[in-house]
Amino acid sequence: MASSPSFPKTFTSPPPETETSSPQNTMPTRDRSAGRNVHIYDLNDPTTVIGGLLLLPGVTNANFYTMIEIIIIFEGPFFLQNENETKIEKDDYPLQPGNYYIITTHSFRLNDEPWLVRTISLATGSRVATFTEAVRSRDRQCIISGRSIPTFNGIDFWGGFKAAHIFPLAYEGNWIKQNYGRWITSQPVQGGSINSVQNGMLLSSHIQQLFDSYSISINPDDNYKIVAFQPTAFDIEGKYLNRELFTRPNAPADPLLRWHFRQAVLANMRGAGEPCFEHDLPPGSDIVGEILRGPKSGERMEFELFSRLGAQIELYPSAGGIIVVRPLNLRR
Repeated sequence: MASSPSFPKTFTSPPPETETSSPQNTMPTRDRSAGRNVHIYDLNDPTTVIGGLLLLPGVTNANFYTMIEIIIIFEGPFFLQNENETKIEKDDYPLQPGNYYIITTHSFRLNDEPWLVRTISLATGSRVATFTEAVRSRDRQCIISGRSIPTFNGIDFWGGFKAAHIFPLAYEGNWIKQNYGRWITSQPVQGGSINSVQNGMLLSSHIQQLFDSYSISINPDDNYKIVAFQPTAFDIEGKYLNRELFTRPNAPADPLLRWHFRQAVLANMRGAGEPCFEHDLPPGSDIVGEILRGPKSGERMEFELFSRLGAQIELYPSAGGIIVVRPLNLRR
């Protein structure tokens, strides 16, 4: 029977502490491996954890295979077996907690596809006003929870709801470079294709935070099932969304949901996972200092800057896609 030591090392992971802090009283950060109860190994190297998952309701064996094929590049066929040397089939049975071992006669490697740093997006501005209006008009409810907006005397009250971008506005340069606009069939009157209603969903504020941080995602290839990578307190783990919400002519585009799901898997399952950023800072906090002392400081500062600027002005004019504002060179 395959076995592993009590404290295996994690592939490309930092030291095994689940929280880190600096002498400058930086808020602690948590990596996404904390609480994992599913671990992935190469049978030929059972001392190194390739990745893992905090298993929550709704994840099937077939889902698990799909996720593994995102974080690992295989040169040939493979299958998984558990600690009892039982082959795991690609079926709809619920995945069980435990250690899983990759069995293959071919080589494979951890996928080095970039993960785009993302924090809670709160930017507002004239350039996204039409986007917000269009998303509100189309959805009128949180797409994930199903909670409708409150109305009174014919007035809509939007407090507690956010029009969230699926692909973040801060990365409009990537959007243009990868030609993601090809997935948009409903072009907005202003703001560029990234601000199409098809790149947005109305979400309740708390659920928007989970979505923006990749703690939850929607798998469009499994009947629009919610996949949760951490407990949510909203009883949405494994929930299937109403397909009619995604078959409307101006519905959220499946390729964009697929992109978000892929990013969520990379963030939460590859190696030790990506850092979780603290955004609930006490009043009077040195926010810039907190960011600069934390993980991925340069990428996070760029995201914060371009989220705000991109909501106000066009950073990438359509004529030639020339960048008006150069990215910060803060990467450490």
